[in-house]
Amino acid sequence: MNILSIQSHVAFGHVGNASAVFPMQRLGVEVWPIHTVQFSNHTGYGAWRGRVFDGPAIEDLVAGIAERGVLGTCDGVLSGYMGSADIGTAIVRAVASVRALNPQALYACDPVMGDTDRGIYVRPGIPEFMREQAVPAADIVTPNQFELNHLSGLPTGTLAEAKRAVASVQALGPRVVLVTSLVTDDTPDDAIDLLAGEGGHFWRLRTPRLHLDVNGAGDAIAALFLVHYARTCSAALALGMAGASVYGLLRRTAEAGSREILTVAAQDEFVTPSETFPVDTV
Repeated sequence: MNILSIQSHVAFGHVGNASAVFPMQRLGVEVWPIHTVQFSNHTGYGAWRGRVFDGPAIEDLVAGIAERGVLGTCDGVLSGYMGSADIGTAIVRAVASVRALNPQALYACDPVMGDTDRGIYVRPGIPEFMREQAVPAADIVTPNQFELNHLSGLPTGTLAEAKRAVASVQALGPRVVLVTSLVTDDTPDDAIDLLAGEGGHFWRLRTPRLHLDVNGAGDAIAALFLVHYARTCSAALALGMAGASVYGLLRRTAEAGSREILTVAAQDEFVTPSETFPVDTV
C-alpha cells in the first residue's frame, strides 16, 4: 500500500506527519510525506521556529512524484493541518490527480480546525475551505467533537445528536466519519468515546479516560484508521484496531509522564495493541 500524506511536520516531537507517517510505516505501508509546514516543534509550546509552505510548493512536489510515474500506484491520500487555504486547494488537486490514475484511491481528510479548549485555531478561510471543498472531496473524515459540531452546525450533547451530526457531515460527501473524541450525556466521567458512521450504521468504542495533555494523537488515529479501513473496507473493524492502538500509545505516554506522545517507544501498539475494546453497534 502507498499513501500520500500531506500535512504539517515538526523536527522535535510528534504531530502531523511526525505522528502519522511512522505508524503507517510500522504497519508495512509505503508513505510519501509532503509537509505543509515545517516547524521546530508544535505550537502548544508557545514558541517555535520554521515556516509555512504555500500551495505551489505542494503542487511542485506532487508533480515531481507524478513524473516518477508512480502516482497511479497511490492507494490513498491523507491530509491534516493545512496552514493556508491555498495549500488546501493544492491538496484537493493532488487527490484529483491520484483519482484520475487510480479511481479506487481513498482520500482521508482530518479536518483540523480547532478543539473545545482553544476554539478555532487555524488561519481565516480554512474552516470554510474544509466544509466547502475538502470534506466534500473526502471518502473519510476524522473530526474531533468540536470539529464535528462546526462542520455539521448541530449539537452533539447526546448520542442521538452526535449520530445526526455525523449523518449531516456524510451528506456533504464522505461515506465514512470517525469522531476521534466524543463525550455525550451517557459517556461516563472516567471514559471517552469514539464514534464511526458508515452507510447508515454507527459503532462506538469506549476507552478509559487518560489524564494527559498531549498533541498529535488525532493525527495518529486518522492515519491508522485510513490504513485499516483500506485493508478491511469496514469502518467498525478499522475503529476497533485504530482505537486500541491509540489508546495503548496514550496509556504508555501517560505512564511515562511525557509531554510528547511516545510514537517510537510505543510502536508495538500499532501492530499488536496491548488492550482491545468492544466495538458496539449504537
